Amino acid sequence: MNPKVDFFFEKDSRWQAEYTQLRSIILDCGLEEELKWGKPCYTYHGSNIVLIHGFKNYCALLFHKGVLLKDTDDILIQQTKNVQSARQIRFCNLREIREQKDIIRSYIYEAIEVEKAGLEVKLKKTSEFDMPGEFREALEKDPDLKSAFESLTPGRQRGYLLYFSRAKQSKTRKSRIERYIPHIFEGKGLND
Repeated sequence: MNPKVDFFFEKDSRWQAEYTQLRSIILDCGLEEELKWGKPCYTYHGSNIVLIHGFKNYCALLFHKGVLLKDTDDILIQQTKNVQSARQIRFCNLREIREQKDIIRSYIYEAIEVEKAGLEVKLKKTSEFDMPGEFREALEKDPDLKSAFESLTPGRQRGYLLYFSRAKQSKTRKSRIERYIPHIFEGKGLND
């Protein structure tokens, strides 16, 4: 156990008992406990394996390379359609965790083996993501904007493309684009 992570398990939460049970299972698998993104993250030789996090209706284990796991029990969930690598196992109560303890361990051990084998997830290139017509138009009209966008890191570019694309109406897409043009010129990502 890493004392820097204790606060996560000690804070008042709907999922406190579930978090504690998951922590115990994971630590029994020999992983190192770290704090990343404000959550308990478990690593093998410095590589992220699994993270504990909670939401309104469930808590979950997030396997960083979950897409590479066999998922023999058909329990891994892709959080959103744009998540390329990570997969979750979701829990609604402590009983579910206790009943699946052996399955959880087997998934953790498989994730460790994936890491030991050096397997990597082939991620989609930024150029393969949909670019809304409104944004393509803005880039074509303003070469400086195009240059600023292309100089962003691939992750920042994807963040903008996904955010702009999620808007259902053209008016909303245009509004989002206009609002973030200054950020793009400053070399910032969506959440910087």
